[in-house]
Amino acid sequence: MKYIWAPWRIQYIQGEKPSGCILCDKPKENKDAENYILFRAELNFIMLNSYPYNPGHLLIAPYRHVATPEDLTPAERNEHFKLVSRGITVLKEAFQPGGFNFGANLGKVAGAGIDDHFHSHIVPRWQGDTNYIPVLSDVRVVPQALADTYRALAGKF
Repeated sequence: MKYIWAPWRIQYIQGEKPSGCILCDKPKENKDAENYILFRAELNFIMLNSYPYNPGHLLIAPYRHVATPEDLTPAERNEHFKLVSRGITVLKEAFQPGGFNFGANLGKVAGAGIDDHFHSHIVPRWQGDTNYIPVLSDVRVVPQALADTYRALAGKF
């Protein structure tokens, strides 16, 4: 039997689950490093996903609480997708991934963990980053701690 070591997960497992919307609440806390907020623009922000699929998994979200992209104002939408482009550029420079998954999950049935606050995901991908473990064991191995990823990307936006 092989063991996967992910000690940072215990905080989530044992911790109190936040009420409210983290995409609304975290930017208001002014604890960017602690909340893994990498960049603040006027209408949107970029943060690391706290439970990433891969190192560098970014979330881009508007500050305003809206559920779908059609609810964004033209200015919010324009800035949002400029930040998506910037996020991909920074990840290319910092980590040299072979590709990316980019998109949004709209609604619970589509896989959205936060379904009432629109946000986009950028997931860097490398050849061989997926193997038999997710298929056989429903387990995902993320090889870098969030704090290390944050330090690698901080200040690059």
